[in-house]
Amino acid sequence: MASSLRPLFSRCRRWDSSSLAAPDSLDPRLISIDLSGLSVTPTSTPKPLTPHNELVFGRTFTDHMLSIEWTTQDGWHPPRITPYQNLSLDPATCVFHYAFECFEGMKAYKDKSGDVRLFRPDKNMARMNRSSARIALPTFDSEAMIRLIGQFVKMEERFIPSERGYSLYIRPTMIGTQRTLGVGPPGSALLYVIASPVGPYYPTGFKAISLEATTYAVRAWPGGVGNAKLGANYAPCIVPQMQAATRGLHQNLWIFEEVDQKTGEKLDYLTEVGTMNLFVAIKHQDGTKELVTAPLDGTILEGVTRDSVLALARERLEPQGWQVNERRCTMQEVSAAAAEGRLMEVFGAGTAAVVSPVRAISWRDRMIPCGLADNEEAGPVARQMKDWIEGIQYGDEEHSWSVRIGDAADLEAAKM
Repeated sequence: MASSLRPLFSRCRRWDSSSLAAPDSLDPRLISIDLSGLSVTPTSTPKPLTPHNELVFGRTFTDHMLSIEWTTQDGWHPPRITPYQNLSLDPATCVFHYAFECFEGMKAYKDKSGDVRLFRPDKNMARMNRSSARIALPTFDSEAMIRLIGQFVKMEERFIPSERGYSLYIRPTMIGTQRTLGVGPPGSALLYVIASPVGPYYPTGFKAISLEATTYAVRAWPGGVGNAKLGANYAPCIVPQMQAATRGLHQNLWIFEEVDQKTGEKLDYLTEVGTMNLFVAIKHQDGTKELVTAPLDGTILEGVTRDSVLALARERLEPQGWQVNERRCTMQEVSAAAAEGRLMEVFGAGTAAVVSPVRAISWRDRMIPCGLADNEEAGPVARQMKDWIEGIQYGDEEHSWSVRIGDAADLEAAKM
């Protein structure tokens, strides 16, 4: 990046892009959802259940879908649960032309008592509201949506396998539906929720991946929309991922390059890995252990799993002497730690896998080992985080993050 642009990007980092929203996005009349108006139409042709060992992520869907229409005149219309079906949209619908679309990814789990649980749904709904507000789509009452999703999930309970590692992936999506080629805030929108039963991300155990430190393509930039979960953020990342694969690497480590004003050195800052947040465990010269992840500066997604890892690390690792920090970290720092034997481990964190260990990073024509022995697929921090989080998700550990569906008191806890 040219040094003359540095002051511009420094100002952008100080600006909180999450505060940018349509002027009417907080109008109470347009946010409220009337739960008493919910209509339910059960399917007359239930689908056969796919054998667990044949489940492919995002390929099998449940019997029903939840949908709510919205207009600027009436706000949110009565919600509906109907049989899973195609959408009917005019070719001029604004989502097709100007990418008025955002979504979420969350899961429902079945505990050993057979109860169905959601994991931190309040975080997903809050993030979806931030994403929709950023692109002039309507916002909604988060508590009402959690209750609707809970009822929808209870209807689809038979699709949630009881075995550990299996879950129901839930995909809330919002699109602009106004029929127009004019560029402006959509006058109508559709929020719908579909679900897909999924198996373990690593069916045969952890498999560490190798990354390409990607600088020729940029996922997000200061003042952009990297902190919003928009479909438009994902499609441009596919070609770089395919290119990395031709070089034998599994995913992209998205790098943001800057030139240090004092030294003139080009620094490669870590942001995200593929579609996950990134964590680095480093031992410093004085022996202090530090768990590091990039800060919420507008260029990375505010991941629910990221927040969970940070909270658990501060609660359970800091008393053991760890430092847990959200700060900018460079590949130069990671490379130096690896060369000196101080790089303990690197892993991604996200809904699909919980954690994804990293074996090596290809950076500036050399491979940087990430602390794993040849016979290891995951480091101790990644393993511990996976165990802690899954223990909460499946109800082994009673925790406010795990919301039992059907219990009014537990649904209230979803707001915590």
